[in-house]
Amino acid sequence: MATRVTTVFACQSCGSASPKWLGRCPECGEWNSYVEEVRAGKPAPSGEAVATPVAVAGEESEARVAAGMPGLDRVLGGGLVPGSVVLLGGEPGIGKSTFLLQAARCLAARAGEVLYATAEESAAQVRMRAERLGIREESLLLIAETDVTRIVAGAEARRPALLIVDSIQAVYEPALSSAAGTVSQVRESASALLRYAKSRGVPVILIGHVTKDGSLAGPKSLEHLVDTVVTLEGERTSLRRVLRATKNRFGPVDEVALYDMTGEGLAEIANASAALLAERRQGLPGSAVTATREGSRCLLVEIQALVGPATAGSPRRVAIGVDGGRLALLLAVLEGAGLSLAAREVFVSCAGGLETAEPAADLAVVAALVSSARGRAIPGDVVCFGEIGLLGEVRRVPAAGSRLKEAAAMGFSTVYLPAGDAAEAARFQDLAIRPVDRVVDFVKGL
Repeated sequence: MATRVTTVFACQSCGSASPKWLGRCPECGEWNSYVEEVRAGKPAPSGEAVATPVAVAGEESEARVAAGMPGLDRVLGGGLVPGSVVLLGGEPGIGKSTFLLQAARCLAARAGEVLYATAEESAAQVRMRAERLGIREESLLLIAETDVTRIVAGAEARRPALLIVDSIQAVYEPALSSAAGTVSQVRESASALLRYAKSRGVPVILIGHVTKDGSLAGPKSLEHLVDTVVTLEGERTSLRRVLRATKNRFGPVDEVALYDMTGEGLAEIANASAALLAERRQGLPGSAVTATREGSRCLLVEIQALVGPATAGSPRRVAIGVDGGRLALLLAVLEGAGLSLAAREVFVSCAGGLETAEPAADLAVVAALVSSARGRAIPGDVVCFGEIGLLGEVRRVPAAGSRLKEAAAMGFSTVYLPAGDAAEAARFQDLAIRPVDRVVDFVKGL
């Protein structure tokens, strides 16, 4: 039976389809985002699916494959799961290709052949990068191809331990007439790679670029299609890079790993807390240290605040690396505690390039604001953590013991924490514990 071919108009922002062209997408509201695409109908499936008892399903599955890079393995939840599809996102030039080339070298040295499919660069360009990184493993195979069917065929022939595709926006499915990078091409190419991964039990890593607003390019369904979404973040002007998992079907979703970009590639920072506090200037107003939890570990980060006189118009409230909504809440709570900042400009930043959105940083944000407003520095050996409620109460936070342990390990001697968590501090004899129950009392005591 002949395959039926249909013509649809697909939104290049969200992937919604329409039988006719529309000026504005009714799903996402984007203007002039519909592009005509020719789609071939798929034949009806034959036969029936085989059901397997859950107690024995997947017994042939192998254990996780460690990539050999501690930070990457931790973010993935212990390594690569056979048959899983991982999407690594990040801005162009952030270091995605360099990072995965390093991961491919480590895995090739311990698990067998790794197939690296480059669709954006030529084989010679990738070889030049490999030479700069000192990569000469014979088991790291390179294929320069944009046709996803040929990439899958090459992987079927080699049966590698890992398949890397750089990037998913550059490969195409020849059965579709649309250009590479469109919604339909990205979706169909990823589906073909997903079917290969699940049928052969081979982990696949896809590189994806992000758009100007910071979201992964292509349809949102691509994030739902893959098993794990990992992003590589950082400013181009900075050497610091943060690897973060935003979705993980096989592990935690808040793990992070810190790296420094060097001439030999990305080097993981072993002591993240020390690196984040390395440039801290003690004795200056507006600086406070908090213990934030990222996945399974705690990190000490510096919260900086600057309270200045208002200029013409409404005073600005700028939050960098912290939640802007919580900053507005904390300013309102400070008004009730007797510190009025309504007519002054407020700037708050999480120093070191790390973003923290958890409420446990509230107490440190308040401490930094009070310190800057009064022009009085907080002692350099003080750590503050605790969630602040709308009524000005300081609420308990999870993993208080881990936060205290990290503070003690980094040489801090005084900790302000919620009164409800003070019982966990009994085993830390070297720490001076300052329980806080109300924000108004905390402000008066600073």
